Amino acid sequence: MNLSKYIDHTLLKPDSTKTDLERLCAEARHHLFAAVCIPPAMVERTTTMIAGSDIKLATVIGFPFGYSVTATKMAELNQAIDDGAQELDVVINLIHLKNGEWHLLDQEMAAIIDQAHARNCIVKVIIESGILTEKEIIACCDLYGKLGADFVKTSTGYASKGASIEAVQLMRERLPPSVRIKASGGIRTYDFAKALIDAGADRLGCSTSVAIVEGALTT
Repeated sequence: MNLSKYIDHTLLKPDSTKTDLERLCAEARHHLFAAVCIPPAMVERTTTMIAGSDIKLATVIGFPFGYSVTATKMAELNQAIDDGAQELDVVINLIHLKNGEWHLLDQEMAAIIDQAHARNCIVKVIIESGILTEKEIIACCDLYGKLGADFVKTSTGYASKGASIEAVQLMRERLPPSVRIKASGGIRTYDFAKALIDAGADRLGCSTSVAIVEGALTT
C-alpha cells in the first residue's frame, strides 16, 4: 500500500524552527504526502515552500485543548485562510462536551464550518476520541456529520491516548459516507498506519511520516 497519499506530514511542536519547517516541506515534496500540517504562525511562509505542488496546506485551530471561545477560533480561522491555509484541523470544546452542553458545540462548529466552507476551506473536526466514551464518540459523529464536517479526526496527539483502530471503526460505522476520517496521535509504524486505513481512516496525521513510509519498503 502506498501510504504517502494518506498522510498529513505534521510539525506541531511549540519549539518548531524554520529549519524544521523547511525539512518538513522538502520531505513532503519528496514523498508526495497529502498535506503538511503546521502551526498557524508558520502558514504564510509555508505557502512558498510547497508552491507548485499538489500538497495541501493544513493548520490547527483552537489547538491543542479546544477551550478557546468561539470568537477566538473564528479569528484564528480567518487569519489562517488569509495566510494561505486550505485545510483546518479544529479542536472541539471538550469542556462543553463533558458538561453535556451539546447545543454550544453545535453552535460553535456550525459557525466554523459555514465560514470555512464559504471561503473554500476544508474542516477536520478533532474530537479527542481517546478520552471519550463510546457514547460520546457516537454523539460527536452524529453532530458533526449533521453539520457537514469534511473530516472527523480522532486526536490532537496531546491527550493521554491517541488514535485507535476501535475508535476509527466506530466512527466509520456512525458517520455519513460523505464525512471522511483522519486518524492521528501515536501513529509511528507502517503496520499501525495500514491497520487504521483498513479500519476506515482516509487520512493519517503523522510526525514520523518518513520513517513510516520508508518502513513500508521492507514490510
